[in-house]
Amino acid sequence: MAKLSFKEQLKEKDRQIELLHAISRIVVETRDLEDLLQKFSDMIVRELEADSTLIYLHDQAGENLVLCGSHNPHPRQLGQITLKVGEGITGWVAEKMQPVAISKNAFRDPRFKFFNKLEEDRYEAFLSVPIAAKDKLIGVLNVQHRKAHVHDETELALARTIANEIAGAIEHAQLFDQTRKQSLQIGALARMSQSIAQGIYLQEILQLIVKMTAEMMESQICSLMLLDKKGQELKIEATQSLSDTYRSKPPVKVTGSVSGRAILTRKPVVVRDVTIDPQYMYPDIARKENLKSMLIVPMITKEKPIGVINCYTSRTHDFTPGEVELIQAVANQAAIAIEHTQAIEKAMEAQEALESRKIIERAKGIIMRRQGLSEDSAFRLLQRQAMDRRKSMKEIAEAVILSEDIQKTKNNS
Repeated sequence: MAKLSFKEQLKEKDRQIELLHAISRIVVETRDLEDLLQKFSDMIVRELEADSTLIYLHDQAGENLVLCGSHNPHPRQLGQITLKVGEGITGWVAEKMQPVAISKNAFRDPRFKFFNKLEEDRYEAFLSVPIAAKDKLIGVLNVQHRKAHVHDETELALARTIANEIAGAIEHAQLFDQTRKQSLQIGALARMSQSIAQGIYLQEILQLIVKMTAEMMESQICSLMLLDKKGQELKIEATQSLSDTYRSKPPVKVTGSVSGRAILTRKPVVVRDVTIDPQYMYPDIARKENLKSMLIVPMITKEKPIGVINCYTSRTHDFTPGEVELIQAVANQAAIAIEHTQAIEKAMEAQEALESRKIIERAKGIIMRRQGLSEDSAFRLLQRQAMDRRKSMKEIAEAVILSEDIQKTKNNS
């Protein structure tokens, strides 16, 4: 390859300086990771005169590369397409931390992996460069051309420069995003604890839990399901979803369902794609509601499971150990709150039943005295009138007592 002249070298240096300025402007103007990747993708296509750019990021679990940015926006594919490290050309580049440049027929390379959803799979030329910061893999940058294209040394150097420069910006944006989420989660947990301590009614508590859990996890849908008395089915008791389709979803059997798996094992369960998992009972609803990954965490009190909390995402998501621990903490808190509020409600019901019984006993005595009936007959009379008038026995008894009080007032005046 011919050596660049001094003038050409100066021109190339100027180009690199301008590129660095462009990257700096994007970093200064953009904090959101998704927007940052979009702007980087557009810039790379422009600078390298390519037809397509795909940016894959290394997930927090360290196992997969997830498509997170693209010049030709693929809103349905971003976050959905993943590769294992070592899988495909992209995975090979991530594993070896070395670039790959293929001038034509890239799809015939034995390392190539097809994704039918990506039109770029049929492009001729393929340049893949690792995105790394301090020898730590951040992701992989893929640059593609529809027609055969020879990547010269200048272009390769430019691609490496771009990858090196955007690595730090992406890492910083990821840390910022992580810090923001943690701050949001801590605040939501504090509000949840305070509200639960002040709560009285169970339904209020459950609705609060799902609302704040969805907020903490930035979840598409969050739901709380409780076991029936027989322990055989799980039914949705609360969800922040506005979808009638999801809200009216029938109960699921514990045996043979993904939510039931969390009950039976008493451990969190992660489903990477609910639309294809054989144990997920309603894949059609999942597709309609754009649900993808799912985290199910059991609620356990006194070593007995009472239900689960479900968190869904709209994109394929690998839940981190930290996220699982967070929702498990919420589930533990929820289990205690449910047990506490159920105990309060039972006590209130018992108190109300006692009050009702006192009122009925008093009314029964009035009827016995007025009509000369036995205790049994007086009770049956109250019962029959309650059925005929479609009112509770307490309401009929109160009417009898009121009538008696009015009569006494008349007699005394």
